[in-house]
Amino acid sequence: MSTSTTVDRAFASALYETGERALDAGASLLASDPAADAELARRGHEFVAGAWRRGWQPADVVRTVRRELDDGHVLLVAALIRAQAPGDGPRGRRWNAQLAELPDDAPPRTDRFSHATAVLELYRLLLRLPVLETLDEAPGRAPGGAGAESRMLTRIRALLAKAEATGFPEEAEALSAKAQELMARHSVDEALLAARAPSPDAPGACRIGVEPPYEQAKAVLLDAVAGANHCRAVWNEPLGFSTVVGFEADLEAVELLYTSLLVQATTAMTRAEATQRAGGRKRTKTFRQSFLAAYAHRVGTRLAAAAETQVTDDLLPVLASREVAVTGRVDRMFPETTTTRLRGVRDAAGWTEGAQAADRAQVRHRPPLR
Repeated sequence: MSTSTTVDRAFASALYETGERALDAGASLLASDPAADAELARRGHEFVAGAWRRGWQPADVVRTVRRELDDGHVLLVAALIRAQAPGDGPRGRRWNAQLAELPDDAPPRTDRFSHATAVLELYRLLLRLPVLETLDEAPGRAPGGAGAESRMLTRIRALLAKAEATGFPEEAEALSAKAQELMARHSVDEALLAARAPSPDAPGACRIGVEPPYEQAKAVLLDAVAGANHCRAVWNEPLGFSTVVGFEADLEAVELLYTSLLVQATTAMTRAEATQRAGGRKRTKTFRQSFLAAYAHRVGTRLAAAAETQVTDDLLPVLASREVAVTGRVDRMFPETTTTRLRGVRDAAGWTEGAQAADRAQVRHRPPLR
C-alpha cells in the first residue's frame, strides 16, 4: 500500500466520519505506517494554506485550536504553520507579527497512535473552519515605528496574560501598572497629526481575541474603545474574536488601549473581590459579570466624552471622510451586523464596584489635534 493510500484511507475514516471509533481507525492506519509521516505533514500544509484562503490568519487558527482542543494541539498547529510559511506568499506586517508570536515549544513526545490521533483531531478542526471576512494588508506595509509598536504590543499582551493568571491582587496591580506604563510610551499622535494631509491608505482591519470568561462584557469594552478611536468593532461570538476596522494608527491605539483597560479591569475586579470576602460576603460569577459589565459601560462613556474634546474644528472634515471610509469598509465586510447588548447583570454590588473602578481607570488623553 502506498503512503498516499494510507493517508487517504485514514482521512476517509477520521476526517469525513464522526465518532471516536472512526478516529481510532484512522489513527491506527497512520501509526502502523511510518513511511506515511511525510505525506501526512504535506497534507497538513495544504490544510493550513486552505485556512488562509478562507480568510483565517495565524492568530485566529491558534486561538480556535486553543478553544476547541488542548495545549498539545496548539503546539502541533504552531509547528505546522511555521513549516508552511516558507511556501507562502508575502504577507503584511500584522501577519508576520503573528508568526513571530507563535509558541515555539516542540510538540510533546508520545507514542505513534497518540500522535496520529492528535494530528487527525487537529486536521478535522482545520477542515471544518468556516469562511471569514478577508483582512487585506499590503505585503511589507509598515507605518513609521511599526516594528517597535508590534514588540510593544507583544510585551503588553504578555503582561495581560500574567495579570489574568495570578491570584495575588498586589501582583496583578503591579503588572497592570507596568502595562499602563508601556502603553503611555506608545504614542499615536504623530500618525494622527499626519491625517491632516490626504493619504492614499484605505481602512484596514484586524482581529482581536475576546476570551472567556465574561466575553460579552469584554466585547462591549472593545466596542467602546474602537468607537472612541474612529474604528468600528464587529463581534463574532461563536469564534471568540472581534474584527476591528479602521486606519492603521487607530487600530494600533485600539489594541493598546483595550489591552491596558482589560488589565486594569481584571486587577480591580480581583481587588474588589478580596475586599468583599474580607467583609464576609461571598461573591460568585454574577458579581464578576456585573463588575465587568459596569466597567465596560462606564469606560465607554468616559472614552466617548474624552474623544469629543480632542478634535478641533479644522480637523472635522478629515475625520468625517475617514469615518465614511471606515463605515463603507464595515458595510462591505459585514452586510448584516447587530449591536452587542449586556445580559445577565444581576449583582448590584458588582455593578457599583465596576463603575467605580472604571472611574479610576487610566484613560490616556491625547492633546487636541490641530
